[in-house]
Amino acid sequence: MKKKTTKKRKFLPTDVSTFSKMIEGDYLYVDKTQQIYNLLATGSNYFFLSRPRRFGKTLLISTLEELFLGNKKLFKGLWIEKSDWQWKKHPVIRLDFSMMDVETATDL
Repeated sequence: MKKKTTKKRKFLPTDVSTFSKMIEGDYLYVDKTQQIYNLLATGSNYFFLSRPRRFGKTLLISTLEELFLGNKKLFKGLWIEKSDWQWKKHPVIRLDFSMMDVETATDL
């Protein structure tokens, strides 16, 4: 006789855009840490992240921020946890232009 297991349902992150809130709130998260690792492993100094609106740019930046801050506990069970990522802390400067109340290029 098979034991019936009930999986805990995860919520869709319709209003969550930070990696830590998504993981700590147990929201549904598609693990893209292997792609992030591969991107960083190229050794390039600069990246241009061009994606359409509502395609996860803020979440990607938030994930990178947590990686560079060395917050390994947030990545438990994800691909990068088992990789050779060093989890070394790096300083992170994050500029969020969406918080600025400007209407013209001159104001910016």
